[in-house]
Amino acid sequence: MIAPTLHTDRLTLRMPVLADFGPRAAFYASDRSVWEGGPLSRNAAWRIWASEVGQWPLLGYGPFSVLEAGAYVGEVGVYHPAEYPEPELGWFVVPAAEGRGIAAEAARAVMAWVRKTFGWDEIINIIDPANARSIALGLAVGGRIDASRPGVDAGDVVIVHDLRRAA
Repeated sequence: MIAPTLHTDRLTLRMPVLADFGPRAAFYASDRSVWEGGPLSRNAAWRIWASEVGQWPLLGYGPFSVLEAGAYVGEVGVYHPAEYPEPELGWFVVPAAEGRGIAAEAARAVMAWVRKTFGWDEIINIIDPANARSIALGLAVGGRIDASRPGVDAGDVVIVHDLRRAA
């Protein structure tokens, strides 16, 4: 399956293409990736990114590349590595896009798409407890912390989104 193309007022969300790997590799090479197991080598970043993009034909969902005025500004989508207890809504934006509401706008579009396409009632975020900015974003887009839900690592913050409200 190839990702559909979604549109918001200022963003286009589309299937990732090879040219989108550069910003992800730069992210994984930087200290910003500490919440994602980084910093990582370009080879390790490739394995992660390629497996995420590979979810599309295997699972019918995955990451969307996010574009603003045709320029790549990040990635938002549904991630489901083998060790995750369930599909997760995740996000990444390039440094120039931080603090501009891009991840929130794209996350809302993905949540609405997931509800319409799969009929899911919920989707979660799994966030390292020290990643305050990501936790704040998860709450800002309507999620609530649920300490009873499992994450991946001990202490993970799990935020649950009611997709019935996103539809």
